[in-house]
Amino acid sequence: MRWLLVLLVALAAFVIAGCSTLGYYGQAAYGHLSLMAAAKPVDEWLADPAAPDKLKQRLRSAQTIRAFASEQLALPDNKSFTTYADLHRTAAVWNSFATPELSLGLKVWCYPLFGCAGYRGYYDRTEAQAFANDLRAQGYDVAVWPVPAYSTLGWFPDPLLNTFIDWPDAELARMIFHELAHQIVYVKDDTVFNESFATAVEQEGVRRWLAAHGTPAAVAAWERNQTVRADFIALVRAARAELAAVYAGSEDDAAKRAAKARVLGDARERYAQLKRERWGGWGGYDRIFGPELSNAQIAALGAYNDLVPAFAALLAAQDGDFAKFYAEVQRLADLPKDERLAALRAGAAPQ
Repeated sequence: MRWLLVLLVALAAFVIAGCSTLGYYGQAAYGHLSLMAAAKPVDEWLADPAAPDKLKQRLRSAQTIRAFASEQLALPDNKSFTTYADLHRTAAVWNSFATPELSLGLKVWCYPLFGCAGYRGYYDRTEAQAFANDLRAQGYDVAVWPVPAYSTLGWFPDPLLNTFIDWPDAELARMIFHELAHQIVYVKDDTVFNESFATAVEQEGVRRWLAAHGTPAAVAAWERNQTVRADFIALVRAARAELAAVYAGSEDDAAKRAAKARVLGDARERYAQLKRERWGGWGGYDRIFGPELSNAQIAALGAYNDLVPAFAALLAAQDGDFAKFYAEVQRLADLPKDERLAALRAGAAPQ
């Protein structure tokens, strides 16, 4: 049945895509097929005497988190994250992001079933890099990021993966809550809305998870991580605002390129200062704020964070009741995009 479902998805993608993008959808169908075929129920892994004890411990933790997601956060109670797959690689997919040289507007690609998004995903890193190189040759700023997990929006039971199973419990919970949230509400062609919503769910979800199950050390570690994330997001927003001002200016392209280089250089220096003075040398964002920092990284990061405060406020307005919150978010999702954004930022869902 699993192979039949994937085959049907692949055939549908081929028919819709046409010859020009047949190769891309072929790798997507085969990549997802391989991922699903590698997944086995967690109970089978736990019963397997050859499975490492460390893996079994992480799988048990994941199942506790999975139950909490449905029982306490009103997230879907289905077979997602009840299976596990070892992909024998470091990422589930690699996503390519691109912007014009002097713009923060992400290039958008559209997909059957899921709508349009500001990235292109590949199951093979070499193919992702080759695609990115083609975009660079066309003059785009490009970023390629490893992605540990993705949501199929309930079309398939999303598995636990080796790409994130060894994360600390709070980070593992964050991943599971985020991906399950996409199964609750997903709006075609609105990446910022979708990712900000899922990020808001993960943040409040982890806070509640730690209150119920966290040790003092785990709570302290999460709070430190949240401080680092807040510093990082503030840095990205500042750089984005500076770049937006540069690109909106009346200077010629040569002057804009020089100003862009200064803004990005200053952002790298501020990042190094944060590492040194506030993060104790921790360099988890080095791959972003390295020599290849460009519009693409700055623009892509906004998709996951821009509307998080608005969603957090909406949840608080429902007295923290997740079921009511999801209903309000769905009402927003049903609005035209401009009205949806205005209503969310005003703090009121339609009645």
